[in-house]
Amino acid sequence: MSSKIIKIESPDVLATVFGSCDSNVKIIEKKFGVAVHNRIADSGEDVIVVSGDQDTAVSQAASAVAYLVKMAKYNENINDQSVIYVCDTVSSGNSGELEELGDDTICVTMKGKPIKAKTVGQKQYVNAIKKNTIVLGIGPAGTGKTFLAVAMAVKALREKQVSRIILTRPAIEAGEKLGFLPGDLQSKIDPYLRPLYDSLYEMMGAENYQRQVEKGVIEVAPLAYMRGRTLDDSFIILDEAQNCTPEQMKMFLTRLGFNSKAVVTGDLTQTDLPYGQKSGLAEAVKILTDIDDIAIHSFSERDVVRHKLVQKIILAYEKYDKERREKYSRNDDKKHNDRKETDGKHSYRPSRN
Repeated sequence: MSSKIIKIESPDVLATVFGSCDSNVKIIEKKFGVAVHNRIADSGEDVIVVSGDQDTAVSQAASAVAYLVKMAKYNENINDQSVIYVCDTVSSGNSGELEELGDDTICVTMKGKPIKAKTVGQKQYVNAIKKNTIVLGIGPAGTGKTFLAVAMAVKALREKQVSRIILTRPAIEAGEKLGFLPGDLQSKIDPYLRPLYDSLYEMMGAENYQRQVEKGVIEVAPLAYMRGRTLDDSFIILDEAQNCTPEQMKMFLTRLGFNSKAVVTGDLTQTDLPYGQKSGLAEAVKILTDIDDIAIHSFSERDVVRHKLVQKIILAYEKYDKERREKYSRNDDKKHNDRKETDGKHSYRPSRN
């Protein structure tokens, strides 16, 4: 029997690590096949004891617990999803990556909630935005592409690095024909831009957001409104960029002015363009690779920070798409071979006479 001890500085940290009804440690016990419990050491300190038959499993579980203790000290919310992410990272031999996260708060919401990168992929994305003028963030739903970009924009505005925030996205319906919407122009485009409003409301509060819009400090508009403009001293975010045509993407990227930063976000697996229409985001990824001051960051399903089922759904769809592509590839090969055999049987052979 092997065991490791992790010291705890306060009862509050202990409660956060264990979770409601010990839900967090139950995940660790199931993942590594160990036992996790707390006791009071001879010195009078609270400690967490990890024990089990396998030395490797105990060491990995102890590493996961130690990182959760660090998260609790940072006053971070620890839920099922964050525990699973820590366990998966440790078990894959990448526990060192967790040290990259640290206590790096991007900004604080109106309710006092700190906004931080919750995964290594998100941390790398935030760093890419800090270091580059243009960043393309590509990945599945729930990875924080837009939310973190808005957080970085609000941070830049608060620190007076830029004088305004511009948020835009193409006005394309997600598989539904909504028809003519009532109201003035703003009312017609609001449904398309609602996800951007939601992020800004959380960061700034509805009243503050409205004041900044009235002063022209924040602008939320459809992509079509960007044509012909030069955007200086701005933090610009293009959301749902997979629905841009190549022409729209080129138009947007060439709007960039002096002392400005642009973040382009999108999910290439959720394109709502008409069948056969090429995505401008997919084309931009190919064209802009290896250009200085432009970063292309790809998220994976491990970066999903929504409900844990979202990650499973993404993996299921990826598996389905892979099997479908392989099936079509086999069918194409079979048709090609059949055609070659047919052509060989009916090929013209000159007479020897």
